[in-house]
Amino acid sequence: MIDSHQQEEIIETLLQQLLEVREKIEEVSVDMWGGFPKVVEKVFPNAVVVIDRFHVMKAVNEELNKVRRQAGVFDRGSKFILLKNGKDLTTEEEVKLEILFGSK
Repeated sequence: MIDSHQQEEIIETLLQQLLEVREKIEEVSVDMWGGFPKVVEKVFPNAVVVIDRFHVMKAVNEELNKVRRQAGVFDRGSKFILLKNGKDLTTEEEVKLEILFGSK
C-alpha cells in the first residue's frame, strides 16, 4: 500500500517493480481521484483504468438525490424506481413515476 496521493510519489514507488511484471497488469481498479489515470498510464503500459463500482454508485446516488430534491420528490422509494431499468418497471412503478414526474 502506498500512503500518498502525490502522483510522482506513487509513480516512483510503482516503478520500482520490474517492467516485465508491470507489463502483465491488464486492469487497475481505482477510485475517482483524477490523478490515477496518469499514474496508470506511466507505470502500467498495458493496463486499462477501471473505476470501482462503489465510487461510481456513490456519485450516481449523490446526483440522483440532488435531482430528486430539485424536483420536489422526497419519497424514498422513488430513488430505487429511478435506478431501475425502464423495461423492468412494473405497471405499478410506471404509474408511480408518472404521478411523481408527470411522465414515464
